[in-house]
Parts: sequence; structure tokens; C-alpha cells
Amino acid sequence: MARIVYPAGLNRRRFIAGSAAFGAATAASGIFAPAVRAQNPTIKVGYVTPQSGPLAAFAEADNFTLEMFRAAVANGVNIGGTTYNVEVVVADSQSNPNRAADVASELIVREEIDLMLVASTPETTNPVSTQCEIEEVPCISTMAPWEPWFIGRQPNPADPSAFEEFAWTYHFFWGLKEFTDVYTNMWSQLETNKTVGGLWPNDADGNAFADRANGFPPVMDAKGYKLLDPGRFANGTDSFAAQISRFREGEVEIVTGLMIPPDFTTYWTQSLQQGFRPKVCSMGRAILFPSAVEALGKLGHNISCEVWWSTTHPFVSSINGMSAKQLGDSFTQATGRPWTQPIGYTHALFEVALDVLKRTADPKDRDATVEAIASTNATTIIGPVAFGRDNLPGFARKNVSTTPLVGGQWRLREDGNGYDLVIVDNRTAAEIPTAGEMQAIA
Repeated sequence: MARIVYPAGLNRRRFIAGSAAFGAATAASGIFAPAVRAQNPTIKVGYVTPQSGPLAAFAEADNFTLEMFRAAVANGVNIGGTTYNVEVVVADSQSNPNRAADVASELIVREEIDLMLVASTPETTNPVSTQCEIEEVPCISTMAPWEPWFIGRQPNPADPSAFEEFAWTYHFFWGLKEFTDVYTNMWSQLETNKTVGGLWPNDADGNAFADRANGFPPVMDAKGYKLLDPGRFANGTDSFAAQISRFREGEVEIVTGLMIPPDFTTYWTQSLQQGFRPKVCSMGRAILFPSAVEALGKLGHNISCEVWWSTTHPFVSSINGMSAKQLGDSFTQATGRPWTQPIGYTHALFEVALDVLKRTADPKDRDATVEAIASTNATTIIGPVAFGRDNLPGFARKNVSTTPLVGGQWRLREDGNGYDLVIVDNRTAAEIPTAGEMQAIA
């Protein structure tokens, strides 16, 4: 796909006004809309996720969610007395940041979208959000910790005094504080020597969480943990022998980090083969999905992770009134696969989008739409989403809404056929029930 680049000093509005000639291939990997009703105007929504490549598990619920959203808007959306058709144009980032930026440009320029939605790790959310900020297109994103999304897009990420708010891009998800609180709360349930080995890749998430000033290390110091960090590694690494050796020599009893699923499978298999079995392994990103744990065979028992969403969360959909359990069960019935955490956030992204469209003064006016985003105060399947709350640093308050997070462990079923994700700590979100206590890896 060709990337459309505007001449220096031009944004989309000025460029389109001066030129109608562009012919790059469409970004859409799929388009759906209600039956065309010529008498009704159409709202175009762009949607970018990693539907292929190493991050594809994050987009597993896309088709399921899109079908549900299509049913919700099948008769159009009434806004200010006018009924609008809603069309969603879907693009695959292929788990590649450069392609994510390319397809965002195509959706903005070729498809002339009115609203952008994007999800799943900074490698997708950041380039799409940046493109929208440049082109003055309203954008809502999720499924990336907010610090890499917000701080990673600043001209000088090391200088908080220079951070600037964004005009067009908004994000909802949890952040480093929620993550570290959940992990250390789980660890505190067990007797350990409080020595932690970190596995953070050389990507936006990994660098943000490993940052010695603003990431995981100062939290470890403050809570009395000793952190052993063997350094960044490239995604796709095929040997973790050096890291395993360092952990063994350092008497590490807790392993943590942020890894993509294939890398964690490689690491954990090699670790156990080499005789290094920590008491705790809490791994972000890598084992959010049943498929990732099942890839370990029986070696995934009692591995722990953050839990963004589950079928026991006490929230309901603002689109169709489904409970979390009903949504998860519906996914399984439709696909034959177990529920997975991104189902809730993918659904919530479209909940927020629909809420925004219903409240905007004019869905074809970008200024009106971004004003509606900024004033969002919605209750969704993953909990409340509201911008401008005071539970964030002042620099991020306008653009970010934090969401509930708890901790869980994967437990191998008694018959050995698959795993269940059991919530074991809810001190960060008491409204979400627990179903067990933290157990050491046997």
C-alpha cells in the first residue's frame, strides 16, 4: 500500500482543497454498512487493528464485535433529528507500526472517515493516533498502557514539563500504576525473597515499563523489591539463555515483564528446560489469551497476569444490555473458541464510539465530534470511561481515561484439558470479584 505524504506545511484539509488527485490502494481489509439508504447521510468510521502478524491475538474478537455493532446500527443512528447510516472501514496494521501509519493515512484521505478507532499495543495505537493528530481527525484508542501512548508521542518523552495535551486523540486503558499495583499485590500473597527478574523488549511498551525514572524500577525500589534487569531484547528473539543464566545467578524468585506471545513461549520453555523455575511468573501482554497459554501444554499452570476484562466483571454493554458473561458466552457460541480479554475492550471501543456519535452536535463536523469525545462519561462492558478525571497527572487528564485492572492466574483444569483464568487479587478494583488466591508455581 502506498503511503500518501502531504507537501510540507499542508494538513489534510488544505491538501484536499488544493488537490483531488490521489490513487493509492484502499486501506480497507473489509467494509460493512447497513443497507444503503440513499436518502440518509453516512457516517464513516475507520478501524485499525493488528489482524495479522505476531499481535493478531489482540484482534481475535474483531469480526464478532463488528457484527454485533452492525446489528446495533442496522436502522441507522438518529442524531439531532437526522438519521445517519454508519459505515465501518476496517484496516489491518499487520502488527507493523509503519503499515499502521500508512493505512491510517488511507482511511483519512481516501475513505474520508469522520471518526477513527484504533486498538492493540502502542505499535498500532501510536502511529494511527499521531496521524490523526496531524490530520485533525477525531480518534479514540484503547488496549495500550496509557503512558506509552501519551508519553511516547511527546517530542521529548524525558521531560514531563514539556508535555503537551493532544487536540484530536483520546485513549482509555490502564497505566503503569494500575499494572504495578496489581502485580505487587499478587506477589505479596506469597513468601519470596522479593528478587525480581525483568524481561522487557526493545519496543514502546518495553522501554516505557523498563524506564529507570518513570517505569517499573522506581516502583520496585519503593516497595522493597530488588530488580535484576538484563537489558532490552528484540521481539522475535530465539534464545533467552543469557537472561535465564542471569536470573539463576541472581537468585530471582519472581519473573515479570512484557513479552509478545511467541517470545514468552520460547522463554518459558527454555527456562524450564534449563532447570530455572521461579516461584512466580507474572507476564504482561504475552499470556492474556487462552491460545497463548495452551501453546505451553501443561507448563502454563499458575502463570499470572493482569486481567483487563473477564466474564465475571460486573458491567453490562450500553449497546445491547449484555452482561460480561453473556458477551463471553456469545463469543464462544459464535466462534467455538474460549473468551479472551480483548473481547471486552473491542466491544467497549465501539460502545464509546456510538455514545460519542449520539451526543455530537454534528457527526460530519470534526470539531463537534472531538468535543463530544472530550465530554465522554460512559458506562461500558469494561467499566466507566470518562475523560478529564482527577485520577491522572494533570498533563494526561484531558486525553486519558484509566480503567479497572485486577490480577489473575491460569489454572490447568483437573482433566488437563485447557485452562481457566482465575482472578486472585482485586485490591485495585474491589467491585470485580475474586475466585481464588495466589499460588506458587509448583
